[in-house]
Amino acid sequence: MEQTGERGAVEGQMRAFPIHQDSPVEHRGDLPPETDVVVIGGGVIGVMTAWELATKGLRVALLEKGRIAGEQSSRNWGWIRAQGRDPAELPIVLEAQRMWQQIAATFGEDIGLRQGGVAYLARHAADLAGFEAWLPHARAVGLDTRLLTRAETEALIPAKAWHGALWTASDMKAEPWVAVPAMARAAVRAGVVIREACAVRGLDIAAGRIAGVISERGRIACSRVVLAGGAWSSLLLRRHGVRIPQLSVRATVAATAPVAEVFGGAATDDRLAFRRRSDGGYTLAPAAFHEFMIGPDAFRALGKYIPQLRKDASSTRFLPAAPAGYPDGWTTPRSWADDRPGPFEAMRILDPRPHAGKVQELRQLFEQTFPQAGPIRIEAAWAGMIDTMPDVVPIVDHVPALPGLTLATGMAGHGFGIGPGIGRVVARLVAGEDPGFDLRRFRFNRFSDGSPIDLGPHL
Repeated sequence: MEQTGERGAVEGQMRAFPIHQDSPVEHRGDLPPETDVVVIGGGVIGVMTAWELATKGLRVALLEKGRIAGEQSSRNWGWIRAQGRDPAELPIVLEAQRMWQQIAATFGEDIGLRQGGVAYLARHAADLAGFEAWLPHARAVGLDTRLLTRAETEALIPAKAWHGALWTASDMKAEPWVAVPAMARAAVRAGVVIREACAVRGLDIAAGRIAGVISERGRIACSRVVLAGGAWSSLLLRRHGVRIPQLSVRATVAATAPVAEVFGGAATDDRLAFRRRSDGGYTLAPAAFHEFMIGPDAFRALGKYIPQLRKDASSTRFLPAAPAGYPDGWTTPRSWADDRPGPFEAMRILDPRPHAGKVQELRQLFEQTFPQAGPIRIEAAWAGMIDTMPDVVPIVDHVPALPGLTLATGMAGHGFGIGPGIGRVVARLVAGEDPGFDLRRFRFNRFSDGSPIDLGPHL
């Protein structure tokens, strides 16, 4: 299978597939000499944080080294789910789902938002016990999640493959490569200055506090910065003496050509995840396979990840090194000068190659599961680097060592769905307001204050 051009240059807005280095630059805003807040990172978290801040009347500049949604924000599965989430995330997810509906109604673009539901499918009867154990979390926040019998599951998704399912009918989906750019355009209309292809080289710190940022196009003075850099966050923090145990895994995704509908929502068992897209195709992904590329940070953070490895090491393929220029590559610089290009300019967009064998396996699994759909053609394939923390829960907090800096990272592949809600929370933190939610689970210092690693449900 060819690895170049796999994103597919296809027609139609809904079939653009992930944004990449050849995607045109849309936002060329003039950088102000000073502003209230600088947001670093043009993924869904950064964009929605910027939008929320602008609606509060703050002056905001958003800087993105590559393209808006160029990395995981356009490479994810497109699920907007509460099902299976960590209990501490659930209230924010529900807020995000309400916001998604407002976005679809008011932003003036079709982002493919649909309430198609999410199903976790049990290929083995033992899986149902794990699903049932999560139900109290759903009931605590009023979710409509329920267990389906074998017959109910087959009525929902026509295949004789599963013993039952965990089903949340209210969960949603949208098209990532359409939705996040639409959010960015709305942010610009709200007054946010967005500049793509403009890397932040470092933070300007005076008297121990944030005084601005140094970008490749000059300094911007500000007293508040939001870092929403995804897989790159740890690298920028390390340059300023701040360390977090953030690592990333490579995840492969494929898109089929349009095909007869077998299910209109999103579903997964222990082998195959699939979602019906607005263009009539399906987005496919391995449900329990990702690749971890060993680098210096892996050794530094190993102790923190032992609980996670004990729970789920079998689904990870370990590779000895990342390609040159990756955030945790062996040769990636950990320090650089403000007046010279650094690693963020060397790799504008983290665009990993998909695992070709897995892509073909996904096609075969889909055909075997749904023979009524006929032969399946893979129209595009891509991969993304999913950043995570040892407990599979993000950091959303002020950085104690650098007053004025707020961090939102480690979304563990869930950032697309929860993104609007996290953006709202971060904006409140930056503005000095009550965040509206209990954020103790997301605190910055939980990996250094002696707290045990408390793994999320990982469903």
